[in-house]
Amino acid sequence: MPNFLTRFADFLRLLLPPPFRVEIPIVPVVRLSGAIGVVTPLRPGLMLASVARTLERAFAMRGAKAVALIVNSPGGSPAQSHLIFRRIRQLAEEKELPVIAFIEDVGASGGYMLACAGDEIVCDPYSIVGSIGVVGGTFGFVELMHKLGIERRVYTAGERKVMLDPFQPEKPEDVERIKAIQKDIHAHFIALVKERRGAKLTGGDETLFSGEFWVADTAIGLGLADRIGDLRSTLRARFGDKVRMPLIEAERGFFGRLRPGVGLDRLMTNRPGLADELVSALETRALWSRYGL
Repeated sequence: MPNFLTRFADFLRLLLPPPFRVEIPIVPVVRLSGAIGVVTPLRPGLMLASVARTLERAFAMRGAKAVALIVNSPGGSPAQSHLIFRRIRQLAEEKELPVIAFIEDVGASGGYMLACAGDEIVCDPYSIVGSIGVVGGTFGFVELMHKLGIERRVYTAGERKVMLDPFQPEKPEDVERIKAIQKDIHAHFIALVKERRGAKLTGGDETLFSGEFWVADTAIGLGLADRIGDLRSTLRARFGDKVRMPLIEAERGFFGRLRPGVGLDRLMTNRPGLADELVSALETRALWSRYGL
């Protein structure tokens, strides 16, 4: 009789849809792709506001054994990179779930910070990894304005309010100030990488944190990543051939439009003009081209 009940229970489990079968492991997958914090009207960059709900749904999935992150980003805003990183780590600790990060084309600069949210980092052999540094840039139009006979008029309260104005001559004290800010951000980035990678790091600080980037094998040798692999093969080897890997995407409304995250609806309402969109698109293109893509 007990054997009959066991077989009957097994039969009933087979009738259940896969999400409700306890014996089938589930690893929700979240894709973090694109420039971070760069916004154009029709394609917002990666921001906490745009990914928070997706992350929460992934970590709340019933029966999840881990959460997988697909990272493909050349970086961008340090603040948004860290906000997303911190939310992932908060959810991982709350739900007591391991996180596995898979780097595709690029996990560099802020993109590498996102990958550091993983308890392990898996790369494709051709992945670009690293660029642990801080960069900023602008243009100078002083000579052009002089040739065109254009006069710049700015009225401020606060002597540093127009620091690094591209329409005024560059001032050494302004450059010194921005470099000091970059140094502070770099120090925080270094501390985060050391905290997450710990004893795995084998390269010296002057190499690891120079802003240089490497192909996967070299990055693994330096301790910045753990192994070569892909999402499907890695998760099947870890959790079995029957593992389910549902891609958790942004929620959509009744008519198929993406539901914005916290604050994103207001951001999308205040859309910039064509010139702003063009500049944002060029900045995004420049981020990717830095890594030969």
